[in-house]
Amino acid sequence: MNPQQLELTIGWLYPNLMSTYGDRGNVICLQQRAQWRGISVKIISLDEQAPTAEIHNVDILMGGGAQDRQQEIVMRDLRGIKADTLREKIEAGTPGVFTCGAPQLLGHYYEPAIGQRIEGLGLFDMVSKHPGADSRRCIGNVVFELTASPLAQDLEATLGTKPIVIGFENHGGRTFLGNVEALGRVVKGYGNNGEDGTEGAVYRNAIATYSHGPLLPKNPFVADWLIQTALTQKYQTPVPLKPLDDTLAIQARNAMFKRLALTHLIKEPLHC
Repeated sequence: MNPQQLELTIGWLYPNLMSTYGDRGNVICLQQRAQWRGISVKIISLDEQAPTAEIHNVDILMGGGAQDRQQEIVMRDLRGIKADTLREKIEAGTPGVFTCGAPQLLGHYYEPAIGQRIEGLGLFDMVSKHPGADSRRCIGNVVFELTASPLAQDLEATLGTKPIVIGFENHGGRTFLGNVEALGRVVKGYGNNGEDGTEGAVYRNAIATYSHGPLLPKNPFVADWLIQTALTQKYQTPVPLKPLDDTLAIQARNAMFKRLALTHLIKEPLHC
């Protein structure tokens, strides 16, 4: 298939309300890595004014972090047919990344430190709770081994090594998983709750995580997995991606591994 004929539409959930921690970088990363390969990209803002029909046209979903008040506003809007359409897209296998506040909305509920419980969409079998206004926030660099199946196996086959994700977390809420697979196993940091060693969750092709950074520029192999999965879903045939030179990203990752005393994770850049 000619890359010049390929198109992707990224649906960015509530960009004005849920972009607290620079998660715009995830959208930019996806757009750039697709365009470097000659793939046309359209970005749609799925905000309060967006018609529900726009959600049907999305190939990749992106959601970022937000404060408690913004999450309440979003959930007041994300109801009825709009919520049902988003559920249908995720159930159908539309890939996406939901960071920090966004996955809290995809779970059963989020209990803020102050105020009423915010009901979620219930797509992910998990709940999020803030332990109280005086509780310590989970802040700092986070590193975890990606373990969710088959995502971890697919990436290991591509990378030739176990996929290690690096990011930055800043959250007051603690997430506890039910019958849903964790995205990964914490190597450094807090992860979902600072207790059970899990980080994030995966349902179908949707990734939930507390990892900012932003996530995708620090972990370009995750970005490429999203692009490839979206193309395969859209065109119903495997679409190989042209390799890109990620030397700078690898060097940045290695610098952070060294800083965190995780030198055994350092990898040599592969020059394309």
